[in-house]
Amino acid sequence: MEKKNIAGMSMKGGKKDNFFFCLLEYFPKKERWFLNSLLQVKEHQEDEDDVIRKWVENFYLKKLVLDFPLTLPPCYDCKLSCPGLNHCPKKNVKTIRTRIDSLIESDKSKKAENPKRYEQERNKDDEFDFSRDVMKRPTDKHILSRPFKRRLKKGFLPYWNRPLDFWIWTKYYDQQLEVFNNSFDSFGKASLMILSRFNYLKRHFPKDLSLFESNIQLALLELLRAKIITRKEVQGLGDFKAGPDFRHKVIKNIEKKLNIFIYHPDLEILETSSRAFDSFILALAGQRIQLGQVERPPAWAFAEKSQFVIPLFLSK
Repeated sequence: MEKKNIAGMSMKGGKKDNFFFCLLEYFPKKERWFLNSLLQVKEHQEDEDDVIRKWVENFYLKKLVLDFPLTLPPCYDCKLSCPGLNHCPKKNVKTIRTRIDSLIESDKSKKAENPKRYEQERNKDDEFDFSRDVMKRPTDKHILSRPFKRRLKKGFLPYWNRPLDFWIWTKYYDQQLEVFNNSFDSFGKASLMILSRFNYLKRHFPKDLSLFESNIQLALLELLRAKIITRKEVQGLGDFKAGPDFRHKVIKNIEKKLNIFIYHPDLEILETSSRAFDSFILALAGQRIQLGQVERPPAWAFAEKSQFVIPLFLSK
């Protein structure tokens, strides 16, 4: 029987960053998940790339979740004589441009039909209380917020954005802005050095290793949606001094509510290292893959090669 194990590896950042592998394994006899391995790969460590390969092989790993782009923007492999952004004939770019125009026109029509009601509904959306309400509805299902409308008017940049970016904006733009003061950007934290290095690494991985892409902030928002963690805890993770205490609270809540056991030495590493913590969250996304609790991009987002997943934390 195939082992139920999966790993997360956070590789975002620059050349000097260290990496952590975090492996979760399910033990049927105990009916529980265990953090079975937490491995740090340091820069300039002897045969560091070989360490990564051996780790994958030794644990017979079949699935690995990462936090950086596994696909490139539409412009990257385009051979056409470029007619410019507004006239790009590529299917994936035209699809996103059409969807953006549709959202803006739909919002404009709602405002024209009943300006007073439009402003009342938008003001009601702006008064959203994250501490009381679970999550806002997807951005493409309600009156467009002012920030999201501004983002749409900036357009889609096929040399920088993937169609996947737009799909995530429609679902999480307002939430990310409110909780993290940023928005999803495929290449915002992905250095060329890391992308090049991983492109080399994966050539040495076993052929049956499946790679998945996920995002730490989106996973935290879904944990927040499921009321496994609180907004105060999420925002406290980025605090330089109090971060370890908030990581402890988040990890203990996850451990309790998602049937995961973490040994004390590993718990201490997760608390003190934000990189180790990120890898743990990615491994948690992998657990949801194993449980069939993930959301995948629709066909129009052209994300099949990226294997992008958003973990869902559904009640039993």
